[in-house]
Amino acid sequence: MMKFYVVFDTNVIVSALLTSHPDSPTATLLNMVLEGTIIPLYNEQILSEYCEVLSRPKFKFTHNQIQRVLALIRLGISLERTPSDFDFQDLDDAVFYEVALSKEDSYLVTGNLKHFPQVDKVVLPAEMLALILS
Repeated sequence: MMKFYVVFDTNVIVSALLTSHPDSPTATLLNMVLEGTIIPLYNEQILSEYCEVLSRPKFKFTHNQIQRVLALIRLGISLERTPSDFDFQDLDDAVFYEVALSKEDSYLVTGNLKHFPQVDKVVLPAEMLALILS
């Protein structure tokens, strides 16, 4: 079985946890980490953002849910950033793309394509799922 190296944008993690459809692309991708099909890529800044966003009261995620997701992501590979010259509107987005740049043949999965360079490496959850299943 092929392995896919993926940086998950925070919105994908939130969507996977909020969905009531376990077969949604976001939930399926997160489950593929457990199966070993997807190897998450991250660094401490990404983990910190996940924790901060998932801890927001509006989401009502429990401490255990947040810790399980962080543990799941830590099953992957921690990487340094590879600097990009892309002009990010929100500098907080840069870390996700730059960690993805650090590993050849990796993907950044996001629900917000407009926040990132329009390159093959940056894909929507449904596109990533289609790549894996093809």
